[in-house]
Amino acid sequence: MVDGFLPPKRRADSLPPRDRQTMSKIVVGDHSGDRFRPPEEVAAEEEARRTTAIDRQPSSQPPAQPSQQQPKQKNALFARLKNLSKKQKILLTAAAVVVTSGAIIGAYFAFFAEKPHLPIAVITNQEPDKEPQPTTVASNLSGLQVDPSINQRPVTAVMIENSMDARPQAGLLEAGVVFEAIAEGGITRFVALFQDTEPDYVGPVRSARPYYITWLLGFDATYAHAGGSAEALSLINQWRVKDIPHHNSYYWRVNNRAAPHNLYTSIPKLREYAAAKSYGTSNFTPLARKAKEEPASTPTAQSIDFNISGFNYNVHYDYDPATNSYKRSEGGAPHTDERSGAQLSPKVVVALIMPQGRNGIYYTYQTVGSGQALVFQDGTVTIGTWKKDNNNANLSFTDANGKELKLNPGQTWFTALGEASRVTYAP
Repeated sequence: MVDGFLPPKRRADSLPPRDRQTMSKIVVGDHSGDRFRPPEEVAAEEEARRTTAIDRQPSSQPPAQPSQQQPKQKNALFARLKNLSKKQKILLTAAAVVVTSGAIIGAYFAFFAEKPHLPIAVITNQEPDKEPQPTTVASNLSGLQVDPSINQRPVTAVMIENSMDARPQAGLLEAGVVFEAIAEGGITRFVALFQDTEPDYVGPVRSARPYYITWLLGFDATYAHAGGSAEALSLINQWRVKDIPHHNSYYWRVNNRAAPHNLYTSIPKLREYAAAKSYGTSNFTPLARKAKEEPASTPTAQSIDFNISGFNYNVHYDYDPATNSYKRSEGGAPHTDERSGAQLSPKVVVALIMPQGRNGIYYTYQTVGSGQALVFQDGTVTIGTWKKDNNNANLSFTDANGKELKLNPGQTWFTALGEASRVTYAP
Protein backbone atom coordinates (compact mmCIF):
# COMPACT_ATOMS: atom_id res chain seq x y z
CA MET A 1 0.00 0.00 0.00
CA VAL A 2 1.32 3.23 -0.99
CA ASP A 3 2.04 5.58 1.86
CA GLY A 4 -0.63 8.17 2.25
CA PHE A 5 -3.16 6.37 0.06
CA LEU A 6 -6.20 4.70 1.61
CA PRO A 7 -8.79 2.65 -0.20
CA PRO A 8 -11.79 4.74 -0.98
CA LYS A 9 -14.06 3.01 1.45
CA ARG A 10 -11.72 3.16 4.37
CA ARG A 11 -10.77 6.70 3.76
CA ALA A 12 -14.36 7.81 3.57
CA ASP A 13 -15.22 6.12 6.83
CA SER A 14 -12.39 7.77 8.61
CA LEU A 15 -13.43 11.28 7.47
CA PRO A 16 -15.82 13.61 9.22
CA PRO A 17 -19.47 13.35 8.13
CA ARG A 18 -19.38 16.47 5.85
CA ASP A 19 -16.22 15.29 4.14
CA ARG A 20 -17.65 11.78 3.77
CA GLN A 21 -20.51 13.29 1.67
CA THR A 22 -18.06 15.03 -0.60
CA MET A 23 -15.97 11.96 -0.85
CA SER A 24 -18.93 9.80 -1.78
CA LYS A 25 -19.54 12.09 -4.77
CA ILE A 26 -15.98 11.88 -5.89
CA VAL A 27 -15.75 8.10 -5.86
CA VAL A 28 -18.85 7.65 -7.98
CA GLY A 29 -17.78 6.42 -11.39
CA ASP A 30 -14.50 5.13 -12.54
CA HIS A 31 -11.63 7.02 -11.08
CA SER A 32 -8.91 4.40 -11.58
CA GLY A 33 -5.59 5.90 -12.21
CA ASP A 34 -6.63 9.32 -10.86
CA ARG A 35 -4.29 10.93 -8.47
CA PHE A 36 -5.66 12.05 -5.18
CA ARG A 37 -7.03 15.59 -5.17
CA PRO A 38 -8.20 17.53 -2.25
CA PRO A 39 -11.97 17.77 -1.78
CA GLU A 40 -11.93 21.51 -2.40
CA GLU A 41 -10.45 21.04 -5.87
CA VAL A 42 -12.92 18.34 -6.69
CA ALA A 43 -15.85 20.55 -5.59
CA ALA A 44 -14.58 23.45 -7.70
CA GLU A 45 -14.25 21.22 -10.76
CA GLU A 46 -17.76 19.92 -10.24
CA GLU A 47 -19.13 23.46 -10.05
CA ALA A 48 -17.30 24.38 -13.26
CA ARG A 49 -18.86 21.40 -15.06
CA ARG A 50 -22.34 22.46 -14.09
CA THR A 51 -21.74 26.00 -15.34
CA THR A 52 -20.41 24.75 -18.66
CA ALA A 53 -23.38 22.47 -19.08
CA ILE A 54 -25.78 25.38 -18.61
CA ASP A 55 -23.90 27.56 -21.12
CA ARG A 56 -24.02 24.84 -23.74
CA GLN A 57 -27.78 24.52 -23.65
CA PRO A 58 -29.33 25.72 -26.97
CA SER A 59 -31.08 29.14 -26.98
CA SER A 60 -34.03 30.40 -29.03
CA GLN A 61 -31.75 32.77 -31.02
CA PRO A 62 -28.43 31.45 -32.21
CA PRO A 63 -25.51 33.73 -31.37
CA ALA A 64 -24.48 36.08 -34.11
CA GLN A 65 -21.21 35.52 -35.83
CA PRO A 66 -20.06 39.06 -36.70
CA SER A 67 -16.73 37.94 -37.98
CA GLN A 68 -18.51 35.94 -40.65
CA GLN A 69 -21.51 38.28 -41.33
CA GLN A 70 -19.64 41.64 -41.75
CA PRO A 71 -17.70 40.53 -44.84
CA LYS A 72 -20.93 39.27 -46.39
CA GLN A 73 -22.70 42.62 -45.74
CA LYS A 74 -19.80 44.62 -47.20
CA ASN A 75 -19.73 42.43 -50.29
CA ALA A 76 -23.48 42.90 -50.78
CA LEU A 77 -23.15 46.71 -50.41
CA PHE A 78 -20.32 46.86 -52.93
CA ALA A 79 -22.34 44.71 -55.31
CA ARG A 80 -25.31 47.07 -55.07
CA LEU A 81 -23.12 50.12 -55.65
CA LYS A 82 -21.49 48.44 -58.61
CA ASN A 83 -24.87 47.75 -60.19
CA LEU A 84 -26.09 51.41 -59.90
CA SER A 85 -26.77 53.31 -63.12
CA LYS A 86 -24.58 56.23 -64.13
CA LYS A 87 -27.31 58.75 -63.21
CA GLN A 88 -27.77 57.16 -59.79
CA LYS A 89 -24.04 57.27 -59.17
CA ILE A 90 -23.98 61.01 -60.07
CA LEU A 91 -26.87 61.76 -57.74
CA LEU A 92 -25.30 59.73 -54.98
CA THR A 93 -21.99 61.49 -55.45
CA ALA A 94 -23.69 64.92 -55.39
CA ALA A 95 -25.56 64.02 -52.24
CA ALA A 96 -22.33 62.92 -50.63
CA VAL A 97 -20.68 66.22 -51.62
CA VAL A 98 -23.57 68.23 -50.19
CA VAL A 99 -23.54 66.30 -46.93
CA THR A 100 -19.76 66.57 -46.64
CA SER A 101 -19.80 70.31 -47.45
CA GLY A 102 -22.55 70.92 -44.93
CA ALA A 103 -20.59 69.10 -42.29
CA ILE A 104 -17.45 71.12 -43.06
CA ILE A 105 -19.31 74.45 -43.05
CA GLY A 106 -21.11 73.54 -39.85
CA ALA A 107 -17.84 72.65 -38.21
CA TYR A 108 -16.29 75.92 -39.36
CA PHE A 109 -19.07 78.07 -37.93
CA ALA A 110 -19.18 75.95 -34.78
CA PHE A 111 -15.49 76.11 -33.96
CA PHE A 112 -13.75 78.81 -36.04
CA ALA A 113 -16.12 81.55 -37.24
CA GLU A 114 -16.28 84.72 -35.15
CA LYS A 115 -19.52 84.95 -33.28
CA PRO A 116 -21.50 88.16 -33.90
CA HIS A 117 -21.94 90.46 -30.98
CA LEU A 118 -25.67 90.64 -30.54
CA PRO A 119 -27.07 93.74 -28.87
CA ILE A 120 -28.36 93.32 -25.40
CA ALA A 121 -32.05 94.01 -25.22
CA VAL A 122 -32.94 96.24 -22.34
CA ILE A 123 -36.54 96.00 -21.29
CA THR A 124 -37.94 98.84 -19.31
CA ASN A 125 -41.39 99.84 -18.28
CA GLN A 126 -40.81 103.48 -19.14
CA GLU A 127 -43.04 105.13 -21.73
CA PRO A 128 -41.32 106.66 -24.79
CA ASP A 129 -40.39 110.31 -24.36
CA LYS A 130 -43.14 112.62 -25.48
CA GLU A 131 -42.46 115.82 -27.35
CA PRO A 132 -42.56 118.77 -25.00
CA GLN A 133 -45.73 120.74 -25.31
CA PRO A 134 -45.33 124.40 -26.28
CA THR A 135 -45.60 126.74 -23.33
CA THR A 136 -46.35 129.87 -25.36
CA VAL A 137 -48.82 130.97 -28.02
CA ALA A 138 -48.94 133.74 -30.58
CA SER A 139 -50.22 137.01 -29.18
CA ASN A 140 -53.59 137.95 -30.64
CA LEU A 141 -52.34 141.51 -31.00
CA SER A 142 -48.67 141.37 -32.02
CA GLY A 143 -48.20 137.76 -33.13
CA LEU A 144 -45.21 137.43 -30.80
CA GLN A 145 -44.95 134.35 -28.57
CA VAL A 146 -46.50 135.01 -25.17
CA ASP A 147 -47.91 133.13 -22.21
CA PRO A 148 -51.48 131.99 -23.02
CA SER A 149 -52.81 134.15 -20.18
CA ILE A 150 -51.74 137.30 -22.08
CA ASN A 151 -54.47 136.76 -24.64
CA GLN A 152 -57.03 136.92 -21.86
CA ARG A 153 -56.13 140.56 -21.20
CA PRO A 154 -58.26 143.27 -22.79
CA VAL A 155 -56.61 145.23 -25.60
CA THR A 156 -56.14 148.81 -24.43
CA ALA A 157 -56.09 151.67 -26.96
CA VAL A 158 -54.65 155.07 -26.04
CA MET A 159 -54.87 158.30 -28.09
CA ILE A 160 -51.35 159.83 -28.19
CA GLU A 161 -50.51 163.32 -29.39
CA ASN A 162 -47.86 164.02 -32.06
CA SER A 163 -47.53 167.78 -32.13
CA MET A 164 -44.03 169.23 -31.88
CA ASP A 165 -44.70 170.04 -28.18
CA ALA A 166 -45.63 166.41 -27.47
CA ARG A 167 -42.38 164.85 -28.68
CA PRO A 168 -40.83 162.56 -27.68
CA GLN A 169 -43.77 160.47 -26.54
CA ALA A 170 -43.87 157.69 -23.95
CA GLY A 171 -45.26 154.22 -24.55
CA LEU A 172 -45.18 154.03 -28.36
CA LEU A 173 -42.07 151.88 -28.19
CA GLU A 174 -44.00 149.10 -26.38
CA ALA A 175 -47.23 149.17 -28.37
CA GLY A 176 -48.20 146.06 -30.36
CA VAL A 177 -50.05 148.00 -33.09
CA VAL A 178 -50.08 151.73 -33.94
CA PHE A 179 -52.40 153.63 -36.33
CA GLU A 180 -51.30 157.02 -37.66
CA ALA A 181 -53.43 159.65 -39.38
CA ILE A 182 -53.96 163.42 -39.49
CA ALA A 183 -56.13 164.77 -36.67
CA GLU A 184 -56.35 168.48 -37.58
CA GLY A 185 -54.35 171.22 -39.26
CA GLY A 186 -51.96 168.69 -40.79
CA ILE A 187 -50.89 167.47 -37.30
CA THR A 188 -50.82 163.71 -37.04
CA ARG A 189 -51.98 161.66 -34.07
CA PHE A 190 -51.67 158.01 -33.02
CA VAL A 191 -53.89 155.39 -31.47
CA ALA A 192 -51.57 152.86 -29.80
CA LEU A 193 -52.82 149.39 -28.83
CA PHE A 194 -51.40 147.37 -25.89
CA GLN A 195 -51.90 143.79 -24.76
CA ASP A 196 -48.54 142.00 -24.49
CA THR A 197 -46.93 144.83 -22.54
CA GLU A 198 -47.96 147.05 -19.62
CA PRO A 199 -45.99 150.32 -19.64
CA ASP A 200 -46.80 152.45 -16.61
CA TYR A 201 -46.11 155.78 -18.35
CA VAL A 202 -47.93 156.54 -21.60
CA GLY A 203 -48.67 159.89 -23.22
CA PRO A 204 -49.31 162.66 -23.81
CA VAL A 205 -52.97 161.61 -24.09
CA ARG A 206 -55.21 163.64 -26.48
CA SER A 207 -58.72 163.70 -27.91
CA ALA A 208 -60.67 161.15 -29.96
CA ARG A 209 -61.51 161.12 -33.69
CA PRO A 210 -64.04 158.87 -35.51
CA TYR A 211 -61.62 156.94 -37.77
CA TYR A 212 -59.42 155.93 -34.85
CA ILE A 213 -62.52 154.51 -33.19
CA THR A 214 -63.29 152.27 -36.19
CA TRP A 215 -59.74 150.90 -36.16
CA LEU A 216 -59.72 150.08 -32.44
CA LEU A 217 -63.18 148.49 -32.65
CA GLY A 218 -61.63 145.87 -34.92
CA PHE A 219 -59.59 144.78 -31.87
CA ASP A 220 -62.49 145.10 -29.39
CA ALA A 221 -60.29 147.45 -27.39
CA THR A 222 -61.00 149.73 -24.46
CA TYR A 223 -60.41 153.39 -25.35
CA ALA A 224 -58.42 155.93 -23.31
CA HIS A 225 -58.64 159.54 -24.55
CA ALA A 226 -59.01 163.14 -23.35
CA GLY A 227 -62.28 164.36 -24.84
CA GLY A 228 -62.76 164.40 -28.61
CA SER A 229 -64.55 165.91 -31.55
CA ALA A 230 -68.31 166.15 -31.24
CA GLU A 231 -68.74 163.41 -33.83
CA ALA A 232 -66.27 161.12 -32.07
CA LEU A 233 -67.91 161.53 -28.66
CA SER A 234 -71.32 160.81 -30.20
CA LEU A 235 -70.05 157.66 -31.91
CA ILE A 236 -68.47 156.40 -28.65
CA ASN A 237 -71.96 156.31 -27.13
CA GLN A 238 -73.68 155.10 -30.29
CA TRP A 239 -71.25 152.24 -30.96
CA ARG A 240 -71.00 151.27 -27.27
CA VAL A 241 -67.24 151.71 -27.19
CA LYS A 242 -65.50 150.47 -24.01
CA ASP A 243 -64.72 154.01 -22.97
CA ILE A 244 -62.21 155.13 -20.32
CA PRO A 245 -62.73 158.93 -19.95
CA HIS A 246 -59.87 161.04 -18.67
CA HIS A 247 -61.60 162.63 -15.66
CA ASN A 248 -60.65 159.96 -13.14
CA SER A 249 -57.68 158.91 -11.04
CA TYR A 250 -56.18 156.77 -13.82
CA TYR A 251 -54.74 159.89 -15.52
CA TRP A 252 -52.41 162.58 -14.19
CA ARG A 253 -50.56 165.66 -15.44
CA VAL A 254 -46.80 166.09 -15.33
CA ASN A 255 -45.00 169.31 -14.47
CA ASN A 256 -42.25 169.24 -17.07
CA ARG A 257 -44.63 170.02 -19.96
CA ALA A 258 -47.23 172.67 -20.52
CA ALA A 259 -50.93 171.80 -20.79
CA PRO A 260 -52.55 170.32 -22.79
CA HIS A 261 -49.43 168.30 -23.75
CA ASN A 262 -48.86 166.91 -20.25
CA LEU A 263 -51.62 164.34 -19.64
CA TYR A 264 -50.32 160.81 -19.02
CA THR A 265 -51.72 157.44 -18.01
CA SER A 266 -50.67 153.88 -17.14
CA ILE A 267 -51.74 150.64 -18.85
CA PRO A 268 -52.04 148.74 -15.52
CA LYS A 269 -54.27 151.53 -14.16
CA LEU A 270 -56.40 151.53 -17.30
CA ARG A 271 -56.87 147.79 -16.95
CA GLU A 272 -57.99 148.26 -13.38
CA TYR A 273 -60.68 150.60 -14.62
CA ALA A 274 -61.66 148.14 -17.39
CA ALA A 275 -61.96 145.35 -14.81
CA ALA A 276 -64.10 147.53 -12.55
CA LYS A 277 -66.38 148.26 -15.52
CA SER A 278 -66.49 144.50 -16.39
CA TYR A 279 -65.28 145.12 -19.92
CA GLY A 280 -63.79 141.64 -19.95
CA THR A 281 -61.55 140.01 -22.54
CA SER A 282 -61.19 141.47 -26.03
CA ASN A 283 -62.76 139.17 -28.63
CA PHE A 284 -61.54 139.83 -32.16
CA THR A 285 -60.00 138.24 -35.24
CA PRO A 286 -56.23 138.70 -35.03
CA LEU A 287 -54.26 140.06 -37.95
CA ALA A 288 -52.93 137.22 -40.10
CA ARG A 289 -49.35 136.62 -38.96
CA LYS A 290 -46.42 134.54 -40.17
CA ALA A 291 -45.02 131.88 -37.91
CA LYS A 292 -41.59 133.51 -38.24
CA GLU A 293 -39.79 136.31 -40.07
CA GLU A 294 -38.26 135.72 -43.51
CA PRO A 295 -35.65 138.44 -44.17
CA ALA A 296 -34.80 138.91 -47.86
CA SER A 297 -31.27 138.01 -48.92
CA THR A 298 -31.38 141.02 -51.26
CA PRO A 299 -33.61 143.80 -49.82
CA THR A 300 -35.59 145.75 -52.40
CA ALA A 301 -37.14 148.44 -50.17
CA GLN A 302 -34.66 149.76 -47.62
CA SER A 303 -35.57 153.45 -47.74
CA ILE A 304 -39.23 154.43 -47.33
CA ASP A 305 -40.90 157.86 -47.30
CA PHE A 306 -44.50 158.82 -46.47
CA ASN A 307 -45.48 162.34 -47.54
CA ILE A 308 -48.29 162.84 -45.04
CA SER A 309 -48.83 166.58 -44.66
CA GLY A 310 -45.60 168.55 -44.37
CA PHE A 311 -41.98 168.39 -43.28
CA ASN A 312 -42.62 168.14 -39.52
CA TYR A 313 -45.05 165.23 -39.97
CA ASN A 314 -43.66 163.40 -42.94
CA VAL A 315 -42.17 160.03 -42.04
CA HIS A 316 -39.01 158.25 -43.16
CA TYR A 317 -37.96 154.63 -42.49
CA ASP A 318 -34.56 152.97 -42.88
CA TYR A 319 -34.49 149.19 -43.06
CA ASP A 320 -32.11 147.57 -40.55
CA PRO A 321 -31.08 144.08 -41.75
CA ALA A 322 -29.52 143.26 -38.37
CA THR A 323 -32.89 143.44 -36.61
CA ASN A 324 -35.13 143.02 -39.68
CA SER A 325 -36.99 146.15 -38.62
CA TYR A 326 -37.52 149.74 -39.80
CA LYS A 327 -35.99 152.67 -37.92
CA ARG A 328 -38.52 155.47 -37.86
CA SER A 329 -37.84 159.19 -38.27
CA GLU A 330 -40.17 162.20 -38.53
CA GLY A 331 -39.51 165.88 -39.01
CA GLY A 332 -36.00 164.97 -40.19
CA ALA A 333 -35.00 163.38 -36.82
CA PRO A 334 -35.15 159.92 -35.29
CA HIS A 335 -38.47 159.23 -33.60
CA THR A 336 -37.49 158.20 -30.07
CA ASP A 337 -39.01 157.08 -26.77
CA GLU A 338 -39.26 159.70 -24.03
CA ARG A 339 -37.83 157.57 -21.22
CA SER A 340 -35.33 155.22 -22.89
CA GLY A 341 -34.30 157.38 -25.84
CA ALA A 342 -34.52 154.27 -28.08
CA GLN A 343 -35.53 154.85 -31.69
CA LEU A 344 -38.90 153.39 -32.67
CA SER A 345 -38.37 150.40 -34.99
CA PRO A 346 -41.51 148.55 -36.08
CA LYS A 347 -41.21 145.12 -37.70
CA VAL A 348 -43.91 145.88 -40.27
CA VAL A 349 -44.88 149.18 -41.91
CA VAL A 350 -48.14 149.40 -43.87
CA ALA A 351 -49.45 152.28 -45.98
CA LEU A 352 -53.27 152.19 -46.09
CA ILE A 353 -54.42 154.01 -49.21
CA MET A 354 -57.98 155.25 -48.62
CA PRO A 355 -60.21 158.24 -49.48
CA GLN A 356 -59.20 161.23 -47.34
CA GLY A 357 -61.13 164.49 -46.85
CA ARG A 358 -61.70 167.44 -44.54
CA ASN A 359 -64.59 168.68 -42.48
CA GLY A 360 -63.56 172.13 -41.32
CA ILE A 361 -60.37 171.73 -39.33
CA TYR A 362 -60.93 167.97 -38.93
CA TYR A 363 -59.79 165.31 -41.38
CA THR A 364 -61.88 162.34 -42.44
CA TYR A 365 -60.94 158.87 -43.75
CA GLN A 366 -63.07 156.15 -45.28
CA THR A 367 -61.86 153.28 -43.09
CA VAL A 368 -64.58 150.72 -43.97
CA GLY A 369 -64.38 149.03 -47.37
CA SER A 370 -61.17 148.20 -49.24
CA GLY A 371 -58.24 149.85 -50.92
CA GLN A 372 -54.64 149.50 -51.91
CA ALA A 373 -52.05 148.53 -49.31
CA LEU A 374 -48.26 148.66 -49.48
CA VAL A 375 -46.79 146.24 -46.96
CA PHE A 376 -43.12 146.70 -46.04
CA GLN A 377 -41.45 143.81 -44.22
CA ASP A 378 -38.27 141.70 -44.48
CA GLY A 379 -36.67 144.47 -46.54
CA THR A 380 -39.21 144.14 -49.36
CA VAL A 381 -42.57 145.62 -50.37
CA THR A 382 -45.73 143.76 -51.35
CA ILE A 383 -48.48 145.71 -53.09
CA GLY A 384 -51.85 144.26 -52.21
CA THR A 385 -55.28 145.11 -50.87
CA TRP A 386 -56.64 145.97 -47.43
CA LYS A 387 -60.21 145.15 -46.45
CA LYS A 388 -62.47 146.05 -43.51
CA ASP A 389 -66.05 144.85 -43.83
CA ASN A 390 -67.63 146.96 -41.06
CA ASN A 391 -66.78 149.04 -38.02
CA ASN A 392 -66.29 146.02 -35.77
CA ALA A 393 -64.37 143.90 -38.30
CA ASN A 394 -60.60 143.81 -38.25
CA LEU A 395 -58.34 144.54 -41.19
CA SER A 396 -57.30 141.76 -43.57
CA PHE A 397 -54.80 141.79 -46.43
CA THR A 398 -54.37 139.98 -49.73
CA ASP A 399 -51.62 140.12 -52.33
CA ALA A 400 -52.01 140.86 -56.05
CA ASN A 401 -53.14 137.25 -56.64
CA GLY A 402 -55.82 137.41 -53.96
CA LYS A 403 -53.83 135.21 -51.57
CA GLU A 404 -53.85 136.06 -47.88
CA LEU A 405 -50.95 138.36 -47.04
CA LYS A 406 -49.48 137.57 -43.63
CA LEU A 407 -47.50 140.01 -41.48
CA ASN A 408 -44.36 139.39 -39.46
CA PRO A 409 -44.76 139.01 -35.69
CA GLY A 410 -43.90 142.21 -33.84
CA GLN A 411 -44.93 145.85 -33.77
CA THR A 412 -46.96 146.85 -36.82
CA TRP A 413 -47.35 150.51 -37.82
CA PHE A 414 -50.25 151.56 -40.08
CA THR A 415 -50.34 154.99 -41.75
CA ALA A 416 -53.44 156.27 -43.56
CA LEU A 417 -52.70 158.13 -46.81
CA GLY A 418 -55.07 159.64 -49.36
CA GLU A 419 -53.02 158.60 -52.41
CA ALA A 420 -50.49 155.90 -53.29
CA SER A 421 -48.29 158.60 -54.85
CA ARG A 422 -47.52 159.81 -51.31
CA VAL A 423 -45.44 156.62 -50.82
CA THR A 424 -41.92 156.28 -52.24
CA TYR A 425 -39.26 153.67 -51.57
CA ALA A 426 -35.86 152.61 -52.88
CA PRO A 427 -33.53 149.59 -52.60
